[in-house]
Amino acid sequence: MRKTLLFLAAWLGFSAGALAQPKARVPEIIVPAAAPVAELSISDAIILGVVEGVTEFLPISSTGHLIIVTRVLRLESDRPLVGRDGRPLWFRPPSAKHPAGQPLTLKLAADTFNVVIQFGAIAAVALLYWTQLVSMLLGVLGRDPAGLKLFGNVVVAFLPVAVVGLLAKDWIDAHLFSVGPVIAAQVAGAGLMLFAERWRRRHIVLKPDDAGLSDLAPHQAAGIGLLQCLAIWPGTSRSMMVMVGGYFAGLNPRRAAEFSFLLGFVTLSGATVVKSYRSGAAMIEVFGWPHVLLGGVVAAVTAAVCVHFLVGWLTRHGLAVFAYYRLALAALLAGWFYL
Repeated sequence: MRKTLLFLAAWLGFSAGALAQPKARVPEIIVPAAAPVAELSISDAIILGVVEGVTEFLPISSTGHLIIVTRVLRLESDRPLVGRDGRPLWFRPPSAKHPAGQPLTLKLAADTFNVVIQFGAIAAVALLYWTQLVSMLLGVLGRDPAGLKLFGNVVVAFLPVAVVGLLAKDWIDAHLFSVGPVIAAQVAGAGLMLFAERWRRRHIVLKPDDAGLSDLAPHQAAGIGLLQCLAIWPGTSRSMMVMVGGYFAGLNPRRAAEFSFLLGFVTLSGATVVKSYRSGAAMIEVFGWPHVLLGGVVAAVTAAVCVHFLVGWLTRHGLAVFAYYRLALAALLAGWFYL
């Protein structure tokens, strides 16, 4: 753990050295031709990176928290951005398929930023759980039977969310990326967590503490994957749904968390690649590279710390405290934004 944090801290220091640039919240023009349309401030990039790293693997929803923080930082403007010549900048130019086109906005860039900096959380899992990832790779190569079983379970659990996510992405982006749905999801998720925690304490855990994740049956991995689909609703929490599914599959809290991390490595990698392909260039045009890299590095450091903390906490205390946090957050948000 110490070596991991030293490595990530060194990367952070290297990346942050040349980042002192002015902040422009809602820009109107591009000044030099090669300059980004707008820069996040260093503080904005750090705040979003910390929120991503802290919340990605805790069962409290990183997407929900990032939606809220993006609103607080005033990065959700839908006003079309224009270039120096006064002409609009396009995310999707007008075409036969999209006659009206889709203008480039600060909100679109910020939403993409919040997904792309997940590469920091991915890096943290890769460094902390590299032995399991190597085991899966060796399994695919026919040299580790347990690793092959674990790889199969991760793939089976990943496929449902991959399909549902691709089919429902546009509808979710249009209807659920706002504070109201996040509040509802926080409350619903808290109720599910409390139910799952009581269920776990009242039932005999079917798998012993030393059982590996490769001992999951394929149908159990598929059930966890189906539950993960519900996490497409912002505010629900992917890690929470996977851990709850792990409980119902007979995993103890530690093993459920570890499966959440490994499945998250695959799921977040897929989401980051897809989002980067679809709108990464637009995000870079608006924000530039340096602050995007800074946000990812900060996310990596904080995610590494939180993963280490979460395993120990769940082993001793379970999920209940996170459910109460979700209820308190939902009440605070309702009062702040609606009262």
